[in-house]
Amino acid sequence: MSRVGVGIVGAGVISTTYLENLTAFPDVEVVMIADLDVERAAAQAAAFDVPNSGPVADLLARDDIEIVVNLTIPAAHVPVGLAVLEAGKNMWTEKPLALDRPSGRKLLDLARDKGLRVASAPDTVLGAAFQTARRLLESGRIGEPRTGLALFQSPGPESWHPAPEFLFQAGGGPLLDIGPYYLSGLVSLLGPVRRVTATGDKARDTRVIGSGPRAGTVFDVTVPTTVAALLEFERGGSAQIVLTFDSAIRRTTLEVGGTLGSAVVPDPNRFDGSTLLHLLGQDDVVEVPHEGHGASRGTGVVELARAIRAGVPERASGGFAYHVLDVMLSIEDAYTAGEPVLVESTTDVPPPLPADWDPYARTL
Repeated sequence: MSRVGVGIVGAGVISTTYLENLTAFPDVEVVMIADLDVERAAAQAAAFDVPNSGPVADLLARDDIEIVVNLTIPAAHVPVGLAVLEAGKNMWTEKPLALDRPSGRKLLDLARDKGLRVASAPDTVLGAAFQTARRLLESGRIGEPRTGLALFQSPGPESWHPAPEFLFQAGGGPLLDIGPYYLSGLVSLLGPVRRVTATGDKARDTRVIGSGPRAGTVFDVTVPTTVAALLEFERGGSAQIVLTFDSAIRRTTLEVGGTLGSAVVPDPNRFDGSTLLHLLGQDDVVEVPHEGHGASRGTGVVELARAIRAGVPERASGGFAYHVLDVMLSIEDAYTAGEPVLVESTTDVPPPLPADWDPYARTL
């Protein structure tokens, strides 16, 4: 089998991390980078020795690209994704999968009809640290998982991001920007969500860009910047989640409580870290370092490429991402209506990756 050709649409900030990894993984070959700003695409191509760059239409017309990595802003995920699928190519998309349920279903239905695949970030849950935690929990170290606690607190990204407006508008906020990491983690560990209760609010109506050429620019905040929710799971059990851009305290945690103890899981917005086990009847905390590779974003693209070649389901599937999207939109519905909301979708939770799975290995 040959390497899988990859094209990247979107040469913005996040593309650098993807390119650092994808150009180092031997099972994929980055063939082209495309962007509305063709000069920006050319600069990224030159920086990472990618042989081609240009407009999106040129990328979609290439026969040597099997997977398109969609790194556009959230509002463009679906339009670009539909164009990718219509061109007969599989897609990996940055999160969220879509901004509404009908658009998300349209993507998945078109992929099914064309025999193609849609997979989605975050692939942090495929990283070595989180996968180590999954294997520990599924081995029974804390007994049956029953409760969860997820916290993400920060003052917001406008201090460092040179164009942060989209993170404070529809499709952004801590719920749709950060929520996919923590909700993907909770669903991976506790299963699909069946019902949510939530509140949402914002501390300020405007924010100020703190860095880059537009520093000092004031922009409007149109979505809640603090969201708190109670999640109830199909398998039983519950979890609390708080996501905020309104806190001067920076704090992240993801904890799972079981019948034999509790686990502090590595930050699901990162790819490294140890799992801390607090076991009932034991005073000492057990620290379990992560097993395996040290790769970050782009790991899911390699897992998708190998799954395509092997004819097996990919782990970061569009169906999984759609359920996470549905949970987030149900949280929005719950805080808007002021009452609990049933989550209509469900999902399969894929098995953990083997401890020796390595995106740096040549397998194709």
